[in-house]
Amino acid sequence: MELQEAPNSLKNVRHIILILSGKGGVGKSSVTTQTALSLVNQGFNVGVLDIDLTGPSLPRMFGVESKQVHQSTLGWVPVSVYNDPASPRGNLSLMSLGFLLGNRNNSVVWRGPKKTAMIRQFLKDVVWGTDDIPLDYLLIDTPPGTSDEHIAIAEELRWAQPDGAMIVTTPQQVSTADVRKEINFCKKVGFNVLGIVENMSGFICPHCSECTDIFSSGGGKLLSEQLDIEFLGNVPIDPTFVEMVETQNNDVNEKKLVSLYDKSELKPIMAEIVAKVVNKNLPSRLQ
Repeated sequence: MELQEAPNSLKNVRHIILILSGKGGVGKSSVTTQTALSLVNQGFNVGVLDIDLTGPSLPRMFGVESKQVHQSTLGWVPVSVYNDPASPRGNLSLMSLGFLLGNRNNSVVWRGPKKTAMIRQFLKDVVWGTDDIPLDYLLIDTPPGTSDEHIAIAEELRWAQPDGAMIVTTPQQVSTADVRKEINFCKKVGFNVLGIVENMSGFICPHCSECTDIFSSGGGKLLSEQLDIEFLGNVPIDPTFVEMVETQNNDVNEKKLVSLYDKSELKPIMAEIVAKVVNKNLPSRLQ
């Protein structure tokens, strides 16, 4: 008989949000990173699980590529990205296959069953939060498409009551067409769709801060209206955010990405998007 309960590793997690997209190259990891930063800035304790096995980019995004995952008696302990008791911000931790590869140039050449086993291990064996300090939000950054990894996630989270998924698209029709398939996948596996984010919606000039629609705009909003799904907002391309990622120093508080993000043009934009998700007041898993 199938065990109808969530993985024990999630027992101290209040909310679980998946970041999904039907197409690669839409900046899903960037949206995941900024969603995490926005939640941390609001004082929430946040964990990020990177299960994009063939392209685990989040250790680089958060400037912690050189860090290592440690084993405890309870399971894997995620890497601490930000933890400052003197700050009003929350804590931020990350788990990614990137920490286990040793070299970021190493490729992952795995068949479906091995990918599935790795994802199940990530969801069952990583220790998120404690009884004293629960994790407010666990963000799960997924690979594009609806492949083996997604089926494994759906099976493992079947009884975990995740809040749902933020769907990321770019304005072009080739992207929104694939996003329709991702939304259909969510319906089939029972994931609530929290809303659509249109990424790369314009380009912010680093000199004058003017936003230009180089990839067109409005595709995500139109899709949300057609499917009766909430449109969370547009996120433009900001070269200064890329510069922040590349120049951060996670050993110096003032140069950590969490601190540098305060100066980003994207911060108020993402704060508004994240507020729409938080303000849904979805029930905590720990009630």
